[in-house]
Amino acid sequence: MTDDAYLFLVDDPATPLGASATAVGDLACLETPAVRAWLDAHGVTAASPDVRLLPPEETGAIPHGAEKLPVPLSDEELNQLRHALTPGALARVEEELLAYRDCAGERDALLARAVAAGIPPHRIVELTGEDARTVASAAARGQGGPSDPGPRQQ
Repeated sequence: MTDDAYLFLVDDPATPLGASATAVGDLACLETPAVRAWLDAHGVTAASPDVRLLPPEETGAIPHGAEKLPVPLSDEELNQLRHALTPGALARVEEELLAYRDCAGERDALLARAVAAGIPPHRIVELTGEDARTVASAAARGQGGPSDPGPRQQ
């Protein structure tokens, strides 16, 4: 594996490999004399759909014999490249994180409802991945345990 990302040329712009340089955004390397000379030598511009970019961890996917050039990217530029490559995957993970946040806020109430419904604590642990002590604590609170004051006396 290399520490550099690679610019490379594809024969067919419909090839899903890599991200187009324009999809990644402004990259400092595109203004360097080496990259300009490489683009000129191949008769393309950075905006060409034939010019693609892959991060260091994926450069092994570049087809054998493809014209390629190593380019150093800043950490921010690498993040931009990775986001350009997987916008759908990132969106799905962000949705999962939001769903987790939403359900995590209701965790104790859900655990207490599960115990009240008669699901054995060991099964709740298996299904949720929660610690057995957390499930027991939520069950105790749901049954008027020490952290639940229970019904008020009048």
